[in-house]
Amino acid sequence: MPANILSGIVIILALLDGGFMAFDGTRALLVGDYIRPQSGEYAGQLGPWAKLVRKVGIDPESTLMKLIFAIYGLTWVVVIVCFALKKPWAWNAMLIFAAASVWYLWIGTVSSVLQIVLLLIIRSLK
Repeated sequence: MPANILSGIVIILALLDGGFMAFDGTRALLVGDYIRPQSGEYAGQLGPWAKLVRKVGIDPESTLMKLIFAIYGLTWVVVIVCFALKKPWAWNAMLIFAAASVWYLWIGTVSSVLQIVLLLIIRSLK
């Protein structure tokens, strides 16, 4: 598979992760809360990431965590644009952002691992 197709897949996956983090963190800062499931077993709960953040000593509902989400997501979106524009440093930045998002359980973990694998394949094709 050509590197440009793999890059496109990485961009889509990263936009889903980084874009959602930017949106959810910014929304939480503006309206006071993250998007949460409205029904089902996990109604009203944050994702599994909240337990990890608590273990580190950060309240997942704090302004600090909302800022981390928003800034991380927005910065990642900027990196994605630079990757799409083929900036020489952007591959490394994409790898770092994907690796640092593995903690964002479960969907984010799978997406981040896929991004890492695809980025490494892209690098090996060059």
